[in-house]
Amino acid sequence: MTSVSTDAPKLDTTGRIAAKLGVPVHRVQYIISTRAIAPAAYAGRLRLYDHDAVAMVRHAITAIEARGGGGGAA
Repeated sequence: MTSVSTDAPKLDTTGRIAAKLGVPVHRVQYIISTRAIAPAAYAGRLRLYDHDAVAMVRHAITAIEARGGGGGAA
């Protein structure tokens, strides 16, 4: 017998990604647009991102901060 998961995938908006990572929303939006990170789904006009997209944003923020480009005040 095969087990099929009925759990919905965990998807986040840019606001929830920003809250998870502790950065302003505009930084997440900038990274998503400049890295061409595609949403996993849409809910109306709302873009929803999966775990892989969140990981890519986290990686980009870490790289920016490592280069000293963390920005000024949030």
